[in-house]
Amino acid sequence: PVAVQVKDVVVSLAIDPDGQPEISVKRGERPLKSIPPDVKKAEVVEELVERRTQLKRSSSRMRLSLEEAMCRGDAFSGESLIELMNNVILRPMLERLVFIGEGIAGYPVSGGKGLRDQAGNVEPIKKTETLRLAHPADFLESRRWTEWQRDCFASERVQPFKQVFRELYVLTGQERSDAAFSRRYAGQQVNPRQALALLGSRGWITAPEAGVFRTFHHEKMVAWIEFMEAFYTPADIEGLTIERIRFAARGADKASDLKDLPPRLFSEVMRDVDLIVSVAHRGEVDHEASASTVELRSALLKETLSLLQIKNVRIKEPHVFIDGTLGEYSVHLGSATTHMMPGGTLFIVPVHSQHRGRIFLPFADDDPKTAEILSKVILLARDQEIKDPNLLDQIRMLH
Repeated sequence: PVAVQVKDVVVSLAIDPDGQPEISVKRGERPLKSIPPDVKKAEVVEELVERRTQLKRSSSRMRLSLEEAMCRGDAFSGESLIELMNNVILRPMLERLVFIGEGIAGYPVSGGKGLRDQAGNVEPIKKTETLRLAHPADFLESRRWTEWQRDCFASERVQPFKQVFRELYVLTGQERSDAAFSRRYAGQQVNPRQALALLGSRGWITAPEAGVFRTFHHEKMVAWIEFMEAFYTPADIEGLTIERIRFAARGADKASDLKDLPPRLFSEVMRDVDLIVSVAHRGEVDHEASASTVELRSALLKETLSLLQIKNVRIKEPHVFIDGTLGEYSVHLGSATTHMMPGGTLFIVPVHSQHRGRIFLPFADDDPKTAEILSKVILLARDQEIKDPNLLDQIRMLH
């Protein structure tokens, strides 16, 4: 920690176990909730606060860089991993991510000298070993994805971004048949400004007359999102309707066969398109979550129910069925819509800020809808403990 003293107040800047910079304030031995106004104006304190801001930005950049490295399949040598583990901000992030090498996979331990797998076994890393951050496509191929998820959840390991519980998109039968393009999201309307802003944050480029595309330099491939409308800027049109997604070798016009694409590349492109369809949809009815998101929430729910020893819940995607004491309920894994069986809708208003710290999610990404679904299922599974008079009135009326 770095500490400065102004009058009788000591202000300290330290890195917490999660790799995040935090400021603590004490007057003598008594901790203070915030820096007193007269102390905050001191130059040494202002410098310390500015340093914390810089470190937070640095941490955010590192987190984003690691996620992009996983999406690209960047290689890490065993020697470079040990070097990276010496960084106090990076180390907590790296320790919570799964690396994969030649016949080994796991979380870095012993300063990056070994990998601990989902069963607790530790394998030493050779200095010449080539590693990369595991992608859900790797977990699927290993046939041990469920074991990795169970270990991550049981260890209460909060990953810096979705990795073990990341959505995976695989080719459908129709896409294999179409071969050169995907119509998975055909007909979905999105808000141009919002959709293109989201895509821009994920590395997509919007070029007048050319369209919307993302280049994968390592694979020398370009992904294209084609819309039914021609446009120059988002201001030119009220809504965009997705027509299809296609891929081509960089500099080539001919579309590539979807079966020949790296599974990781295909999945990440579909995840980006699913993001804009879910978040930037147009129309009165919200787009319900994709099958991949439903599967992710189903896996999270199974682990949560197992941990809390809740046995009166059945999962039949895309619904969760709950046999409560006061009645039977269903919760949709996509929309979070809740029904009292056999048919009445239950209106449970989510307060997203209350989920933080109460519902465990094994990733740092902000995902309020998943937290809302978990909260509703746990609440209704223990409906005999409900105290809210409005909710109890609804249950009695619909019973």
